[in-house]
Amino acid sequence: MPWYEASCGDRLWYREQGKGPALVLVHGWCMSSEVWRFQLDRLSAGFRVIAPDLRGHGDSPLGSCGCGIETFTADIAALFLHLDLAGAILAGWSLGSQVAINALPLLEGRVNGLALICGTPRFTSGADFSHGLARVEADGMALKVRRNLKRALEGFVDRMFVPGELARQGREDEIRTLLAAVPVPDTDVAIQSLASLVQTDVRERLPAVNRPTLVISGERDPICPSPASSYMAERIPDSRHVVYAGCGHAPFLTLCEEVNACLAEFGREVAGTNV
Repeated sequence: MPWYEASCGDRLWYREQGKGPALVLVHGWCMSSEVWRFQLDRLSAGFRVIAPDLRGHGDSPLGSCGCGIETFTADIAALFLHLDLAGAILAGWSLGSQVAINALPLLEGRVNGLALICGTPRFTSGADFSHGLARVEADGMALKVRRNLKRALEGFVDRMFVPGELARQGREDEIRTLLAAVPVPDTDVAIQSLASLVQTDVRERLPAVNRPTLVISGERDPICPSPASSYMAERIPDSRHVVYAGCGHAPFLTLCEEVNACLAEFGREVAGTNV
């Protein structure tokens, strides 16, 4: 299994498949690289697909630095250095989108394009940002995690999808099997990373994003609402926003062929190749 030395000297784990321009995929809260299985298997014909497990998630131990956004960011930068990546596409889902935005200034010359999938610059709403969850809802998530993490994650996974979305796509069993294979992190990891998600605000970073950016959202995403993606796309100078109708928080699972084609087209454009 491939390991790399991350921030604080800790060893973290990542998956790698295929050859070609690098496509680095950063998962979301309480998930792992396993969630990218449809991308690892189906995009590796034309791309070098790399999917790390954030510390404390999947096969990566928590280590000594905790689960804050800055540590996740430093870990991604360390992965790029370890693999000596250049001209890569950096893609993040949900929490991973915030990590990707934060990591970009550390990766000058190594990233050709950014993909933000069902992300948000700020997880909770405020007086000057109406596109997040109510703070009381985020506090409720934390309470459920403390009471029973496994049950809380089952509810979170169910909520990712619009009612009937899995059945409509005809791959409910396949997707549920994939998600069931995602290891459940420790409760402390879930609490720490949720707190980081709630506290992080990357809005001021958006105008400084200096790479072509693909913003993807599910039209009916109840976790990171599509207007939050619109907000990012409007403020990132060179961006486009693709919205998948009838989808929730994970269109890369329920509409994997369409999303994979979109990612591949974007990757070819920013890589300047015919992969």
